[in-house]
Amino acid sequence: MAKAVFLDRDGVINANVFYADTGELEAPRTAADFTILPGVLEAMKQLQDAGYLLFVVSNQPNQAKHKATAADHDAIQAKLAAALGQAGIKITDFFYCFHHPNGVEPSLSGPCDCRKPSPYFLNQARDARNLDMARSWMVGDRDTDMQCGQAAGVRTIFVAEIAQTIAGADHAAASLDQAGIIILREAAAI
Repeated sequence: MAKAVFLDRDGVINANVFYADTGELEAPRTAADFTILPGVLEAMKQLQDAGYLLFVVSNQPNQAKHKATAADHDAIQAKLAAALGQAGIKITDFFYCFHHPNGVEPSLSGPCDCRKPSPYFLNQARDARNLDMARSWMVGDRDTDMQCGQAAGVRTIFVAEIAQTIAGADHAAASLDQAGIIILREAAAI
């Protein structure tokens, strides 16, 4: 059975962006705002080289909230894919939930099965790729990422600029490169 690392995107792979109209750090709305965080590509390459299948699993409600368009998402995705390709990183699959319970776009508003903390996408990957969830990980920067991972039966790492443990997370790390070290250390101990 294969092992996997499921990665949240915003705040883990790329930097969140401060937008004055909301006064909050959020997912980038345009490709120009999309910046991969330091050490991320190297960490992903190390995990890939250690035999982990890599998945991106991310809630992306900007379209539902009319903060960005589908074309904006596609441009960000193209920028990410180009950077990953240059680094020799293969993402097994990208899973994006575009819904939001309080969205303003009718087709993307209301409840759905795929929005984290639902383990919908992790379970879908498990079934499609015959994954050993006990040897797999979810890395994210929100409590919903930890809840998603727990519901799917994978171990979890909470990423925050100042590593802090949140309820239910197996580990905490300040960045994806530190999370990668934890994953590789835990795998070596088995």
